[in-house]
Amino acid sequence: MLALAAPVTAAVIAIIVSSIVLEISGSDSIETFRTMLDNGTKLESVIDMLNRATPLYLSAVAAAIGFRMNLFNIGVEGQYILAAFLAAVVGAQLDLWAPLHIAAILLTAMFVGAAWSGLAGLLKVTRGVNEVISTIMLNFIAVGGLVAGLLPRFIDDPTAANQGTAPIPESGRLPDLNSWVEIFTREIVKGRRLTGVFVIAIVVGVVYHIVINRSRFGFDIRASGMNPTAAKVGGVPPKKMVLVAMVGGGLVAGLVGMPEILSDNHAYDQGFIQGLGFAGIAVALLGRNTAPGMAIAALLFGFLDSSAAILQVSALASSEIVVIMQATILLVAVIAYEVVNRIRQRDEVRRAAQLVEERA
Repeated sequence: MLALAAPVTAAVIAIIVSSIVLEISGSDSIETFRTMLDNGTKLESVIDMLNRATPLYLSAVAAAIGFRMNLFNIGVEGQYILAAFLAAVVGAQLDLWAPLHIAAILLTAMFVGAAWSGLAGLLKVTRGVNEVISTIMLNFIAVGGLVAGLLPRFIDDPTAANQGTAPIPESGRLPDLNSWVEIFTREIVKGRRLTGVFVIAIVVGVVYHIVINRSRFGFDIRASGMNPTAAKVGGVPPKKMVLVAMVGGGLVAGLVGMPEILSDNHAYDQGFIQGLGFAGIAVALLGRNTAPGMAIAALLFGFLDSSAAILQVSALASSEIVVIMQATILLVAVIAYEVVNRIRQRDEVRRAAQLVEERA
């Protein structure tokens, strides 16, 4: 029951706060929420939600790998943007058999993400540089320095309004999952395409869950995060774990931008989506760094993001109400999780004291 208390409380309070804001702004809160739910249950809206949730989930897993070791890796933003840019450049230059072409793009993105994140890990273990500081600086270098500086060299059409790299050939484009959706739902999908990266996100989530909870490596990471001193005494090399955790997070971070590169635009342009790295941190915190929890949180944020577009079109309310809901859910959930943890600790102390008294 305690495990459900935090997210349920967060959702209820978010609805209450959003309702108050809607009424104050002159909007009908009941009609707004009804519109969100009605549109959110349509097949096209569900596909849109899954498309939005996919990169959020990958970003959350990338951040969670570091969080498990008490490493605050906020460099996912720079890692996925740099990875997407270089993957798009490499992908546009290749002409391979489709599976090899797609694999080459994915491996390029993962390698770049891992290398950029590993640099922050290397600075921490060799020079003691705090990962928060190093990843912030690396974000600026990646986005404002490397990508902004190199993009003009690879622009395909200088006269285009939205300039970008050359498009990736057909062989490097990941097929969508609409045919599978139509088989399972027995409905014809119109106007939406479910990205094939959705399957990759599921695989990443399963691997993350197994590695963290069912392997020696995962145990070492969790032990290092909970009690670094005890883990070191137990034979876990702390510097090695820091490096591996940062590189692992970077590997996953490299995949965050792949829906845009492999499924949507098939190129990196000036309108490339940003902010997913920071949104992923929120999803990881809300999901408590667990694979199922982050999946639910990503779906929730995906639903809210999709609803924002619906509200914008319907003019029932400002789409900013979705931002208010997301912020409220995150804030209340973090506070509620802390309260729940303290209640659990108090109960554990009480049970331990009772056990001592009984044995005495």
